[in-house]
Amino acid sequence: MDHSGTTVNREKLFADAKVVLDDVDALLKEASKATGQQAEQLREQAADALHRARLRMSEAQAALGEQTRKTLRDTDTWVHTHPWQAVGIAAGVAMVLGLLISRR
Repeated sequence: MDHSGTTVNREKLFADAKVVLDDVDALLKEASKATGQQAEQLREQAADALHRARLRMSEAQAALGEQTRKTLRDTDTWVHTHPWQAVGIAAGVAMVLGLLISRR
């Protein structure tokens, strides 16, 4: 299972969100100094940028949810196809966790 695409998308999303938030911050600072029509336009631009950011976050959340469901389906299929290997892996993980816990 390849998750590198998901990682890249997540990193790009966070970078994009930071840019949008920085833009909104700058717009709000300008709006606080501006008056009248200019202030209203800056506030509208900030609201629009926040709306776009929310849409992108919603899209990313949906994509991440779909990727999670796909991973769960793939894992379920693999476990049903290779039950003894799954039992062996689970036993190995349990043994390692038991050793780690017993050291405390």
